[in-house]
Formats: sequence, structure tokens, C-alpha cells
Amino acid sequence: MPPPPEIAARGFILHDLGSQQTLAVRQPDQAVPPASLTKLMTAYLVYQAVDAGQLRLEDTLPVSDRAWQAAIGSGARALAAAGARLTVAELLQGMAVLGANDAAVALAEGVAGSVDDFVARMNRQAQVFGLRATQFRNPDGRAVSGQASTPRELAWIAVRLLTDFPQALTHYRQPALTLGGVRHASTNLLLLRDPSVDGLQVAYADRLGYAMAATSRRPVGGSERRLVALVVGTPSAQARATETQKLLNWGYSGFDVVRLFAAGQAVSTAPVWKGSARSVPLGRTQAILVAVPRGQAARIQTTLTRQDPLLAPLAQGQTVGTLHITLGTQPWQTLPLQALEAVPSAGWLGRTWDAIRLGIQ
Repeated sequence: MPPPPEIAARGFILHDLGSQQTLAVRQPDQAVPPASLTKLMTAYLVYQAVDAGQLRLEDTLPVSDRAWQAAIGSGARALAAAGARLTVAELLQGMAVLGANDAAVALAEGVAGSVDDFVARMNRQAQVFGLRATQFRNPDGRAVSGQASTPRELAWIAVRLLTDFPQALTHYRQPALTLGGVRHASTNLLLLRDPSVDGLQVAYADRLGYAMAATSRRPVGGSERRLVALVVGTPSAQARATETQKLLNWGYSGFDVVRLFAAGQAVSTAPVWKGSARSVPLGRTQAILVAVPRGQAARIQTTLTRQDPLLAPLAQGQTVGTLHITLGTQPWQTLPLQALEAVPSAGWLGRTWDAIRLGIQ
């Protein structure tokens, strides 16, 4: 990868969502308190509950004394007074636009019944994501012992939120929120500076510095690219916006994105043994994109390895091969390939005949 511009931050990571590539990193595995970036996981679990039908956006939830204290005790802006009832959508909006701690706690209580049970869900989800350094102790990010993560793992939570629940951007992209007739601007300054930015969350803690998870979508060559940046350790709120903007701009200007195969397009066809079909197309359900330094698209090469012999039954979506992408002679990206169609087992005669043929080979 080409070196990124000088970024005045202690650490950062830049991810291209379409190609699933990391374009730039600096100290991505340093231990940091997640602070308000914790709310990315809180949002993930709330949208997960809504998607599963366990909660509706129009449902109302109470702002408990514990939720209210989470805002007042930390000096954060409170979304509502204790005892108020707000809809899930209003609480999500308050958490996304203002980083409201009381909204995060009220949502946690609404999803799991208690903060402790919700935190247990947060940590289980972190394990599902494969996060090894992340431990949550509350849903709002207030500094407590044992709550920790890394820029790489926090960025991955942001990527999964955008990938699994893109509807979350409905709340994150709002530049302001009106409370009691007073308009409050979003804590994400980039929403006011760059129309391509539509999320996500800002944070501050002594050991974290000023931090931000930001995402941007821009049209490129008839399609769209989405980048996700996470920056930690900047000296001020203005600097975190400026440095994150610099990183995003470089991600767009420094790379070309090449579509190698469309979503569902066969990369190759593989023979199948003992199946009702003799072959199966291999590919991916999403488009196969690759980001390369600007002007180097002609150097892309691909090779395929398969798990031969492929024996039926094969499920649609089952991983059966690997696509290796190189840039010249340099390994660049490796992607699993799935069976695009299901292949049931053949009848007894077909399975027996293929067993004999395999034995001969």
C-alpha cells in the first residue's frame, strides 16, 4: 500500500467497505479505552433486536434513574429527564447525534431488561466478531476499570454495523437534533463539513484523546465507494475532524477500485462428484472488488484454488475454494469462494459410479 499522508493522530485505521481491504494503519492494536465508541456496539445490538422483531422503532422506553445518572454523572448531555418515555427511534437518534449516555442506557435496559444483561450480550457479540482485546463494562462508554479495546477492533464493530444494519445511517447522518425547542448540532463536525460523510461516532477520554469513527460514501466511476475511518489520539475536537477528513480524502484519491466479478457471477465452474449435477459455479454473493494504488489496475492477476475433489451434497453458499489476487508478483487479497448453487447427492447408482471413478483416478 502507498504510505498515507501525515496524520496528526496517535493511531488510525482506514477500511474500504466494498473491497473489504484495509488501506492504511498506524498502531491499530494499541490498547485504548473505547469511551463513547462503545455506543457502536450498543447500536449494533439494538438494531439486531429490531431486525429480529424483539423491539420496534416506535416502541416507547422509559429513561430510568440509572439512565439519567449515566448522563449527569459523566457531564454528558442528557437527552431527557428521568421518568420520561421516548421511542426507540428517538433514543437511537439521541445516541447517534449527541452521543447521549442516558439514551444508551435506556436502550440497553429496553433490549435486555437490565444493563448487566445487556453488557453480557455486548461481550458475547464481541466474541462472535472474533474480537480478542475488547471488553465492555457498560453500554455508554463511561470510564470504568476493565473496559478496553483497540482501534482495529472498534473499526471492525463500525464495519459490521454498516454491513449488517445500513439503516442505522438514517440516524447517524442527521446533522442536528432539536430538544425542547432548542437545536443542538451533532457532535460529528464532519457532517457539517463534508456532504459525503454520513456517520458515525465521536469520543474523548484521557488515555484515548479525541477520537472518531467516521464513514463516507462518494460516487466513483459510475458506482459508489464507502470508506470507514477510525482515528484516535488527536489533540482536539477540531483536529480529530480535520485529520479524519484528510485520511478519508486520501483513501478516495489514492486508489482505484476495480470490479473483477459482479455479485453472483461465476468466477469458475468446478466438477462435482456423487452429485445430482456434474458441476457447480463458484463465486460470491456480493461483487468482488479490489482497491489498488491509482494507475495500477492493469497489474491485477487472479488465481483459483479449490478443495478438490468436491463431493456432494454441497449447500448454496458453502465455501469450496479461494480466489488469490496479486498485484504484479505481490500478494494483494485472498477471498473465499462459495458454491453459487446447491448440489444434492445423486442416487445410489450415481454415487457408486463416481466412487468407482474416484478410486480409478
